[in-house]
Amino acid sequence: MRTLLSAVALFASSLAIAAGPSIPLDKAPVDLRDQASLQNGAKLFQNYCLGCHQMQYQRYSRTFKDLGIPEDLGMEHLMFTGEKLGDHITNSMPADYAQTSFGVLPPDLTNVARVRGADWVYTYLRTFYVDESRPFGVNNKVFPLVGMPHVLQELQGVPYRAYETRLVDGQPTEVYVGIRTDGSGELSTEEYDRAVGDLVNYLVYSGEPSKLESHALGIKVMIFLLIFFVLAYFLKKEYWKDVE
Repeated sequence: MRTLLSAVALFASSLAIAAGPSIPLDKAPVDLRDQASLQNGAKLFQNYCLGCHQMQYQRYSRTFKDLGIPEDLGMEHLMFTGEKLGDHITNSMPADYAQTSFGVLPPDLTNVARVRGADWVYTYLRTFYVDESRPFGVNNKVFPLVGMPHVLQELQGVPYRAYETRLVDGQPTEVYVGIRTDGSGELSTEEYDRAVGDLVNYLVYSGEPSKLESHALGIKVMIFLLIFFVLAYFLKKEYWKDVE
């Protein structure tokens, strides 16, 4: 019975993920060749996400090398609790404390962009809004009843669902027009969107650090196969030219 219930729960969660969000997703500005964006994304992750979430399948040394971050600067600004360069990117939050505080262990984010999709993560981080009924005082349009605080609020400001009075069928009606902020954030709306884009860019990189190398190798393999095909074609013609 326990096995059956586990299978049903897994199937249900898979359907929920496959169904996707109920709102349109915004396109994430992903560019794995933009090292400045990736470096800023790494800084944002270390300062705002690592307190609760880990990236336990990614090492500091690999990250610094791929993102063009000098080791001394990386150790000074991105490593906070005496880790070594070869260590994985983990935090020191005790599992029992996380379970008590959030009701569930915060997920590892190494592969979140691959599982959820970059557009989902990008839209999710930009659609928090004030909801006093929730434990952390916020909700989310992409992930209703979200169980985490809006950790980037000091950058964005306090977000809220904005409405305007418009005529609908001749009647004044409150119409939802999007999420706005109170202006208390450190960044403007455009700057915040760029910062979130940088963070998502970094999460996409972390999910597949060798993606650019794989693409470059794939192009070389295709060129080799094309050259080999031409040589094989003419070799075949040479061998079979006297065969009737």
